[in-house]
Amino acid sequence: MNIGIIGLPNSGKTTIFNALTRGQVETAAYSTGQMAVHHAIVQVPDERVERLTALYRPRKVTYAQVQYKDIAGLARGLGESGGLSGPLLNEISGNDALLLVVRAFTDPDVLHPEGEIDPARDIALVETELILNDMLLVSNRLQRIGERVGKGGNPKETEALKAEQALLERLLAALEGEQPLRNVVDKLSPEEEKSLRGFAFLSQKPLLVLLNVGDEEEETIVNDYTKSGPHKAVVALRGKLEAELAQMPAEEAAEFLAEFGIAEPGLSRIIHLSYQLLRVHSFFTVGEDEVRAWTLPVGGAALDAAAAIHTDLARGFIRAEVVAYTDLIAAGSLAEARKLGALRLEGRDYIVQDGDIVHIRFNI
Repeated sequence: MNIGIIGLPNSGKTTIFNALTRGQVETAAYSTGQMAVHHAIVQVPDERVERLTALYRPRKVTYAQVQYKDIAGLARGLGESGGLSGPLLNEISGNDALLLVVRAFTDPDVLHPEGEIDPARDIALVETELILNDMLLVSNRLQRIGERVGKGGNPKETEALKAEQALLERLLAALEGEQPLRNVVDKLSPEEEKSLRGFAFLSQKPLLVLLNVGDEEEETIVNDYTKSGPHKAVVALRGKLEAELAQMPAEEAAEFLAEFGIAEPGLSRIIHLSYQLLRVHSFFTVGEDEVRAWTLPVGGAALDAAAAIHTDLARGFIRAEVVAYTDLIAAGSLAEARKLGALRLEGRDYIVQDGDIVHIRFNI
């Protein structure tokens, strides 16, 4: 799972990146204007992996992973001046979701590119840049389709082009109405949604708005500035504090979290919200060799889980042995879960549930 961190200059993107990844990337009170991108892979916190590890004592433990990418700051007018630049566009479009850092802290030593702190304006500004970039992409594609359709040719190809043209015209109307494409994707058929994947539209990506508040600001400001919507959520985080906590030993960090009344570290909160936005969850494979968490789209079947582990398992799929995490922990072992009837055989169409322990029977 790849999540790109975007935002205006001086919004605290790199501070949030450090908080989420325990990184130590240098921050500054001004924007360098350079195309700098920082990457980090972090483990998905999951106490179920820890419980399963204690149960099996495997030689190897593998958590699910998330890659965060701190991308150079956006600026007003980029979408109007021919779209985002190639390198910047590539860095943003290659992500599964976007984390928009919005400045909600006050600091006279850190200038805001728009002059004053206004989270609502900044959210709208970045959303507009994403929409404008998608409008340009759709318009250019429609122009090329029009030219090809006008030349005639293969009837089957022409019919396919006209169907694509009709779909893109619907999307263009939404974009011209200042609607991000994430607001309309649920209204598309599965075939239409699939046909759009190659475009990597920026405003279609799930968006997590993170209000970067100061130590004194209230996190309740979330509802004052933006509303959640389809494939969009909002959260407030004390970025500077969280970045400091990320560098502390676990016990010391826990004491500070309690002192500031923070229920869980920012990384855990952001990952949980990201999972919800992307509509994914975890299943597990267990044994003496390895306990491992795997990421699967909600609604994914046993065959999809097999493919996530290895393509050979999907190709030679016979059955899946499945037991719920809570049932396995209660039973204490797979053997006991089998005696209790909690371990069951499922076919390829079984919908994997969050926390399922899955073992694939296959033959090639």
